[in-house]
Amino acid sequence: MALALRVERVAEQMKKEIARILRDELKDPRLEAGLVSVTGVELSSDLRYARVYVSVYGDEAQKREVMGGLARATGFVRREIARRLPLRYTPEITFKFDASIAHGDHINRLLARVKAEEQDDDGN
Repeated sequence: MALALRVERVAEQMKKEIARILRDELKDPRLEAGLVSVTGVELSSDLRYARVYVSVYGDEAQKREVMGGLARATGFVRREIARRLPLRYTPEITFKFDASIAHGDHINRLLARVKAEEQDDDGN
């Protein structure tokens, strides 16, 4: 139980720090402010591996560019995490695209379309 709480706590700290690093310290134009956000961090139980989930706003080309920029910045982000968080080992970081926000947006558009169609049917 205590281990799970520690993993969760470290994951939350990493999420905040990585978001801060992406927002304030990376100067890669592919990672423009507001274009990418950290949605979660999944850590292995030994804290050696971290999957960092990010949401990217934009079309497919922008998503590829952002993910490429993140891949290129992985070493810098890892060094900053090592400097900022008191961990015995700094996790190997892998950035993963999180499609949940885009999926939710798609569902909202579908629901709005169904509602509009129902209103049209009721109006006739």
